[in-house]
Amino acid sequence: MLQMRPNCECCDTDLPPDSSQARICSFECTFCATCAESVLGGRCPNCGGDFAVRPTRSAPLLAKYPASTERVLKPEGCARPMA
Repeated sequence: MLQMRPNCECCDTDLPPDSSQARICSFECTFCATCAESVLGGRCPNCGGDFAVRPTRSAPLLAKYPASTERVLKPEGCARPMA
């Protein structure tokens, strides 16, 4: 089950569970659309993988299986991953 992390790892923008701006890689690293596309060029700086739009969770299931509240942030910011 997706953790649905609450923020962008680069800029710390809030990404609520219903956000259409959340992007994730296969390891659930979470970034906002702006950082994922503009700063990172579509590649995860942690694993080098592609990003996908994070799915949303219906309200009844979100109540039963809440999104994570643990914020993950790169204090040094993000840089485009090496090829």
